[in-house]
This record gives sequence, structure tokens and C-alpha cells, in this order.
Amino acid sequence: MSAALAAFLLAFPAFFSIVNPPGGAFIFNEVTAHLPRDERARIAGKVGFYSLFVMLGALWGGAYILNFFGISLAALRLAGGVVVCKHAWDLLSAPERQEARKQEQAGSSGPAGEDIAFFPLTLPFTTGPGTISVAVALGAGRPADGAPLLSFFVGVTAAAAAMALCIWIAYRSADRVARLVGGPARRTIARLSAFLLLCIGAQIILTGVQDVVLGFMR
Repeated sequence: MSAALAAFLLAFPAFFSIVNPPGGAFIFNEVTAHLPRDERARIAGKVGFYSLFVMLGALWGGAYILNFFGISLAALRLAGGVVVCKHAWDLLSAPERQEARKQEQAGSSGPAGEDIAFFPLTLPFTTGPGTISVAVALGAGRPADGAPLLSFFVGVTAAAAAMALCIWIAYRSADRVARLVGGPARRTIARLSAFLLLCIGAQIILTGVQDVVLGFMR
């Protein structure tokens, strides 16, 4: 149980910081503002479900895809860390411009609620390349077999499910959150989340560099 809890505490903060459901709720609110409340709630549930599917697919299938294409975990960590850091830096430098660009792109996908639930609300705006990179890196670091593997599976799967639940709650309550949180507070939250995301990206890069150095030393 302690190993499963450790895996959960490793995966959930990483997912939460990079997905940022409160920040995504503001985008969701703008994109679905023209829809009735029950339709918005239904789309929020679909985004949560699709996000869970994306995270679990990257967690448990990502490493095999890497092996198929001959990509090392170190290369994934370096490339994924760079992508995460760039995304975080863009958000940290000008979160308002980034949110406006996302809203414009999301809104241009069409008015049909069914069409926007997966693209673009799930991919790439909720669980995009950064989330997938983190999930693949987490899954590739799983134990080989036995009880540790089972505990790891339980922990990270629970973290992905909890993250999907947070996405659903945040998006379902997006209109209330937008009314309660003013503009200055929203910008502060966006910058704090971006800084945490930048730290996560830097840690992913450092781990990749460490893997490369240890590989040369062997």
C-alpha cells in the first residue's frame, strides 16, 4: 500500500501541474459559453473521460511505442522536457496571450459540442504533448514485475483517475469559477502554474541528462 501511495504522490502532482484544470476551466468556459448548461456539463464529462484515456494510454502503452521506434527513455525525457519548458515559458511570459490564442483556435473548430469534446478541448488543450511526455516517462520508469509493479500500476492509475475527476469538476464548474475569480487572480494562478510547470520540465531534462551520463559511464 505504501508503494502504491508513493506512486500516486509521484504521478498526481506532475499531472496536476501540467494539466492545470483551474486554468483550463477558463478556456473551457469561453469556448462553450454559447451552449446550454446541461450540454456544457455533458462535454465536461466527455473531456474528463477522454483525458483519462489519453493518460492511461501514454502510461501503459507509451514505452512499447518508444521501443518499436527505437527511441530511448533518455531521448524522450530530453525532448519532452524541452517541450514542457517551452510551453511553461510561453505561459509564464504572457499567459493572457497564450489563453487568447487557445480560445481562438478552439473556437474556430466549429460550434458542434460533440466535435470539440475530444479535439481541441482534450487534445491538445487539456492533455497535450506535455502531459503525454510526462505519462510516458512515468510509465517507462515502472518496476519490472511482481508486487512492486502491481503497486505502481494501482498508484499511477489512481492518479490518472483522480486527475480526470479534477478535470471534470473544474470544467463542469467553469462558469462559476469564472464569476468567482477575477482577472488579476486568474493571471496570478496562471503564472504560478506556469512556474511549477517550468520546474517539472527542468526536472525531466535533468533526469534525461543523468540517464545519458550514466549510459556513457557504463
